[in-house]
Amino acid sequence: MTTGGSSTAEHSAIQPGDGGSNPTPPLKLKPKKLWFALCAYHDVKQFIEQHHYTHSLNGVTATHCFCVTHGGRLVGAMVYGRMATTAWKKFGKKESEVLELRRLVFLDEVGKNSESRFIAWTLRWMKKNEPGIEVIVSYADPAHGHEGGIYRASNFEYQGLSGRDVAYLDPETGKRHHSRSLRVRTRRGGEYKPFVKRLRRKQALGLLVKVELPRKHRYVYRLK
Repeated sequence: MTTGGSSTAEHSAIQPGDGGSNPTPPLKLKPKKLWFALCAYHDVKQFIEQHHYTHSLNGVTATHCFCVTHGGRLVGAMVYGRMATTAWKKFGKKESEVLELRRLVFLDEVGKNSESRFIAWTLRWMKKNEPGIEVIVSYADPAHGHEGGIYRASNFEYQGLSGRDVAYLDPETGKRHHSRSLRVRTRRGGEYKPFVKRLRRKQALGLLVKVELPRKHRYVYRLK
């Protein structure tokens, strides 16, 4: 497996892994043939919105993005970002010490164990390049069949279930938005983002349907 990174400029050559002009190979891709690298947000945004089960990056304040390519073709992606609101206080003394693994997705053709290998690579990258970050937090959503096996395999510590929370279903679009999404601002103390303003208007008009969410499995990895 390649362990070197590559610059953002090099990612202009990444080909989307959507199966368009690159039909899905019939065989699983071998983990040792994959290339892991730091990348720009725009390199993976569309891929995540297409292939991740949430189909969205709304509410995610991305700080670090990583991609997985095979022969120059994008086949996986990961996004780390700040935790929503003040949730970081459970895990660190300062917000800058804590990151959440917000999105992780691979195409189905990628071979077994690739997720844990990718996570391990990004954790090593964090240790080497971001000495101020001390804790990584991630959640596994049982509502989508996720129990967190890849985090256990990556030596994350299991810390039980998250607190109860709600989402809001928009019948017009069919999309479900976490309650945190209605509080996302452009910056600390700034205005709400445009999509948040639209959602809050719909909420005020009674056009969103409140949905109780199942509690998620919480995992923590300490870099120090």
